[in-house]
Amino acid sequence: MANNINVPTKGILKNEALTKYILKTSAYPREHQQLKGIRDATTEKYPNISSMGIPVDEGQFLSMILKLMKAKKTMEIGVFTGYSLLATALALPEDGHITAIDISREYFDVGLPFIQKAGMEHKINFIESDATKVLTEMSSNDKHKEEFDFVFVDADKTNYMNYHEHLKKLLKIGGVIAYDNTLWYGYLVQEEEEVPEFARASRKEILDLNVKLASDPSMEISQVSIGDGVTLCRRIS
Repeated sequence: MANNINVPTKGILKNEALTKYILKTSAYPREHQQLKGIRDATTEKYPNISSMGIPVDEGQFLSMILKLMKAKKTMEIGVFTGYSLLATALALPEDGHITAIDISREYFDVGLPFIQKAGMEHKINFIESDATKVLTEMSSNDKHKEEFDFVFVDADKTNYMNYHEHLKKLLKIGGVIAYDNTLWYGYLVQEEEEVPEFARASRKEILDLNVKLASDPSMEISQVSIGDGVTLCRRIS
């Protein structure tokens, strides 16, 4: 996404005072120092698109899920400056591992010093590549197919459905995929002509994705109205 586009703030809550209350009372007091460092550095370097990173409360939500699952092997598609990546690394055990895929390393390098200060770099394998290419190779390798406990997807929305077909083959039974932005700034319930031009193609893809996920018999799903909407998909077959 171009840096000259002002990305709306993530958050389904339209009451700004309530959003601030949640952040001030529950989220900010427990935010790791190096996560705050990534958040501040991202806002300084990319003020127009800093909200592409997940909100603090969503990071804590994902962290709790990872700990409850006792996840060890995870994947992240779409890294940006690494806020969700570091939140994941902090939640994993010492021998945990994250395969992180992003088409550009530029953003990741902004957050890398904070990941290093937190002592979490050893858990991360960053792959600078198109995610479809990597997932195709991984899912077609029947002899050495990897299995993941948890996958977080926060990348190009127009490829979410394509990612889903590959990820189902790489996810353990009982494993979880978390798709971010599945309420797409609230644009899903607006008429297309009311939606900003930059958000229209992704809006259509998210609408189609939500229908597809709801009818996927291999998944148990829950769409959570935190951040910009997160859909959890637990593989059951």
